[in-house]
Parts: sequence; C-alpha cells; structure tokens
Amino acid sequence: MFFRLSDEQREIQHAVRDFAQHEIAPHAERWDEESYFPRELFRPLAEMGLAGLLVSEELGGTGLSRLTGAVIYEEIGKADMSTAVWLSVHNMVTGLIAKFGDDEQRQRWTPRMAGGEMLGAFALSEAHAGSDAANLRATATRDGDSYVLNGTKFWVTSAGVADVYVAFLRTSDDGARGTTAFIIEKDTPGFSIGKRERKMGLHSSPTGELIFERCRVPLANRLGAEGEGLKIALSSLDGGRINIGAIATGVAQAALDVSTRYAQERTAFGRAIGGFEGIQFMLADMAMKVEAGRLLVYQAAFKMDEGDPVGQYAAMAKCFATDSAMAVTTDAVQVLGGAGYVRDWPVERYMRDVKVAQIFEGTSQIQRLVIARALLGDAAKER
Repeated sequence: MFFRLSDEQREIQHAVRDFAQHEIAPHAERWDEESYFPRELFRPLAEMGLAGLLVSEELGGTGLSRLTGAVIYEEIGKADMSTAVWLSVHNMVTGLIAKFGDDEQRQRWTPRMAGGEMLGAFALSEAHAGSDAANLRATATRDGDSYVLNGTKFWVTSAGVADVYVAFLRTSDDGARGTTAFIIEKDTPGFSIGKRERKMGLHSSPTGELIFERCRVPLANRLGAEGEGLKIALSSLDGGRINIGAIATGVAQAALDVSTRYAQERTAFGRAIGGFEGIQFMLADMAMKVEAGRLLVYQAAFKMDEGDPVGQYAAMAKCFATDSAMAVTTDAVQVLGGAGYVRDWPVERYMRDVKVAQIFEGTSQIQRLVIARALLGDAAKER
C-alpha cells in the first residue's frame, strides 16, 4: 500500500515541529527533574487545534485524519514523550465523548475539552486488571436517577490534574457485558485522588490512583448504554496503539539525532568516533529501526483512515515501533558512553521514558498475540 503525506500534512508537521522544539523540548529536562506537569501548554496546544483531533469542527475540534495525528504525535514525542502521552490520552477521551455521548454530553464537555479548558483522563485499569480489562471490580450501582460508585482505578494518566475522567465500572456480573462507562468531573463528591506513582520515566506526566467512595454520579453522566463500557473502551485500542507507536518513533528519532551529532563531535584516538566502524554500524541499525517503525505506524494510520480492518496492523505498528525505540534509545546511551549515562545528555531520559511504551496500551506480548491470532485464526486459540 502506497501513501504520501499531503502538502497540508507537511505544513502541519512543520508547524507542530516548530512549536515542539521551541516551547516543549527546551523545558523537558527540567519538567522531568521536578516531576512538573506543564498545564500551561494545554491552551496553546488547543489553539493549534491539537486538543480536539478526533472531534468535528462543529464541536470545536479539528477532525484530523489518523495519519495526520500520527505525524503530530511523532513530533511532540520527539520533543517530550510525557507531553505527547497526556495529550494523546486527552484526545482519546474527548473523542470517546464525541462518538458515544448523547447531544447534551457532547455539547456540555466536548467544546471545552477541545478548546483547552478541560483536560481529559481515561480510567480503565485496576490493580488486578490491566491487559485483562474485562475483570473489573470497581462497581457502579443504580440508585434511582443516579449511580453510586465504589472502588479504585490504577495507572491513570493525568490523575489529579485532569478535569474530566471517563471511568469504566462494573454494573452487573454479566462478564464483558457487565461494564459501563461514566463521565466524572474532578470535584464530584466521593471522588478523590489516591497514590501518585513514582515511575522510572514520564515524570512530568502524572500517573495515579482514583478512589470512589459512595460517589454519586447522575444518570446523565453515563456514557453510552449500560453494559456497553467494554465496547467503548476497546473502540479506542487501535487508535491508541497507533498513537503510542508514533510517539515512540519520535523518541527514537530524537535519540538517533543526538547520537549522530555526538558521533560527529566526540573524538577518540585522534578522530571523531563516527569514523569507527563499530559506531557506524550501530547508527545504521538505529536508523533502520526508526524508519521501519515510522513506516509501520504511518501505514496502520492510513489503513484506519481508509476504513480497512486495522487491528493486526495497529498491533504490528505499536509492537515494532516501541520495541525498536527501546533498542534505539539503549544504543544511544551506548554510543555516548559515560556521557549517555548521566543527565547532562537527554538519551538516558529517552530510554527511561520509552520503556513504558512496551507496556501500556497493550504490552508487546499482547500485540504479538493479536498478530498471531490474525494470522492463524482458530488455530491460535488455546484448547
């Protein structure tokens, strides 16, 4: 399948690159050191149309294609993975409300989210339910014209800084059909933020726990019909995997750029280290991984835009791009040697940040299962 970025997509790419390299990249190290969430970026990103990528213009969004989105996330990921991740999650949540919400819900939340006024977060995982998303224990019990929520959610991106949370809770014991989605605003009584995780990387993108204690949510805040929660959650998987693949590719490109520059400037034994075959081969392998990952991501995004079945390709893109990014950032530390291991250079941060890309939005092992089952059909199922 052949595709080419349009002139408009190239213009968007250059505009986002310029913003990311001037307004994000210079501050990423400090944000990481201080575990600082740069909320002040949200409004400028929204003014560029980047906070409503999956929302129609009628609702205040830009409704850009998935391929354009991949280009955008790659550029932001190249500047700072933390920023790209929380923006991706916000767009996913805004898109879910726009797609599955009723007219009142869309009008109430979507324009303010796309306009950079309200930040969105997605709450599916629990302590015992990550990849096993159907095994939720947090409950929502119907009580007249409202629901009473009890339980906890873990690993929530933007926990404590988001304004709107789409959370998935169990409303019946009917297996995968027993989960329902709810829109919850931050100041709702009975809703609080628990532990903030101390992570290896992504320090400026907070990840934490949500706690529901007899939290009463009106029926008007239910997203979709009762029992449709898992369907709503899973509808975002392919797009989310493409986004993470794009972000990881941006991180890998940043690591390659630093490594190449360092190899041209650092001297040993009387010449630049880039003159040694060992370094040349490492850089060549890194470049191939980055380019191959980018092409898989762009192809999956293009297929999604075309309406083709994309599950297998989204899994391939996410798995290959994130595994490649982990390898590339690790090699970048090696190319820089001792300089790569200290925080004077950004490659150690790239390596710390990108590790989680092999874990969230479905682990690399889960992606391989998706790919294998697409290839083998019933023969891949356990007996």
